[in-house]
Amino acid sequence: MSLEILWFVIIAFFWIGYLFLEGFDFGVGMLLPVLGRDNTERRVMVNTIGPVWDGNEVWLIVAAGATFAAFPEWYASLFSGAYLPLLVILLALIGRGVAFDYRGKVDSVRWRKNWDRAIMIGSWLPSFGVGLLLATTALGLPLNARGDRVGSAFSAVRWDTVLGGLAVVGFALAHGAVYLALKTEGEFRDRARKLALRLIPIAVLPMLAFGIVMQTRSGSGWTLVPLVLAVIAGPVAWWRLRKGREGQAFAALGVLVAAAMVTVFGALYPDVLPSTLDAANSLTVANASSSPYTLKVMSWVALFGAPVVLIYQSWTYWVFRKRIGTHHIPAVHAP
Repeated sequence: MSLEILWFVIIAFFWIGYLFLEGFDFGVGMLLPVLGRDNTERRVMVNTIGPVWDGNEVWLIVAAGATFAAFPEWYASLFSGAYLPLLVILLALIGRGVAFDYRGKVDSVRWRKNWDRAIMIGSWLPSFGVGLLLATTALGLPLNARGDRVGSAFSAVRWDTVLGGLAVVGFALAHGAVYLALKTEGEFRDRARKLALRLIPIAVLPMLAFGIVMQTRSGSGWTLVPLVLAVIAGPVAWWRLRKGREGQAFAALGVLVAAAMVTVFGALYPDVLPSTLDAANSLTVANASSSPYTLKVMSWVALFGAPVVLIYQSWTYWVFRKRIGTHHIPAVHAP
């Protein structure tokens, strides 16, 4: 396997990791006003992701950074061609991070309500924006021979890229509800589980539909295999959740998103950003990559750095693995 192909696979892995990990904490944020009946329950919800949400966002930074270093042409054309959605994503993520810290600083119902609203908006917008961005790189932009976008700043917004945005939003909602059922106890856990059972049959459909779109447009025989696996994983997640096996349902949804993204990136290869104007203008693994020396240095850094990150993040999840409930939440204490 050449280094160009290796780094295409690694970047796809980073995006899968990001969707799996950030998906459920986006879902928790989106469900904050739905499941959280009072401040104590909303504090339970925030605390389920409190130790891990910022670590999950690192996967986005690594995916973008790896794209910049390994495929600078891909990075430049995609991020400049879809700069408005990207700007919205970044602003929403900043507001969300601030809201997690600020919501408990003042003992005021209005104060907390405003910051809870910021968490909710900061979860909905990035979910949709990331899906739109991934769909854009999979389905293409109107690129000229220089790799520059032709047309308006909203060229990335089409029905098929909007479907990609809805795919990530729907997955995040289902994954977040299952995660809350996995991480909480008592009556709140029952409500989260019932909501997840209602969400899964509907919320995962856009993800599967987007995988089918990619398969019919540019898929091959082997990419049909992960797509079928994704279709199977949805009902399995619902079945295991109905049996009270939240952990298995959570894992099955992880299989669903991973298999769907393997189909997407598999159908995209060897392109990294197709041109909707002329296939000759498309950016590919070969013509968008950095020099062999750069890729070699990156490979050595990843060989030693990636295991450290994976071990540390796994350890974090292990330490904070126990369920929490409203009785674990202390009384409000704010200046």
